[in-house]
Amino acid sequence: MALVQTERVLVVPTELFHQLGYFQGFSPDTERYLEELLSPEHTNYRPRGEMEQNPGFKQLIPYVIFCHTDAQHQSHLFCYTRGKGQGEQRLHAKRSVGVGGHISSIDSDTAEDVHPYDEGMRRELDEEVVIETTYRKRCVGLINDDSTEVGQVHLGVVHVFDLDSPAVWPRESDIVDAGFVPMSDVLSDLDPFETWSQISIKFLFGNAS
Repeated sequence: MALVQTERVLVVPTELFHQLGYFQGFSPDTERYLEELLSPEHTNYRPRGEMEQNPGFKQLIPYVIFCHTDAQHQSHLFCYTRGKGQGEQRLHAKRSVGVGGHISSIDSDTAEDVHPYDEGMRRELDEEVVIETTYRKRCVGLINDDSTEVGQVHLGVVHVFDLDSPAVWPRESDIVDAGFVPMSDVLSDLDPFETWSQISIKFLFGNAS
């Protein structure tokens, strides 16, 4: 049986998200949402196959964006195309700037002082990319996009990793056409990107020169 059918993933009731303050698009107000969304009182693990079709729950997804600014102060984003082996079939062949994935029940089997969300993000990054540089990471906001079937059942938590060098490579064979692209080039052609990437790029970097 496929992993997507057997995996149990971290979810929160969509009603809770609405109670905290519904939005469409991007919200930088992480303090308003994350403490409640990540509280054990509200989270549980449910079969991923069922959750992909149930808008009554939101699957929490860490969405990590790698950014490098060179000596000429030109910013570059790590971009790639999702291959057929990537878990979400509805996003195949889309360009993306976000690396991450579902928080699984296996991520709860960790040290008591490590939240399953943080462990899941670490695991997803280890599985998908190789990072061979120092960096500073920051949580910058959340994405909600109810305009698509995928977005209706997911809630993205956006993290930016500011890299000291552009030393990130794909570990998975289904992360294709990967590399760092000048910010100006990304902003000039957003159409190939999945909606979460478009939303994030426009909000976080839309004013970049």
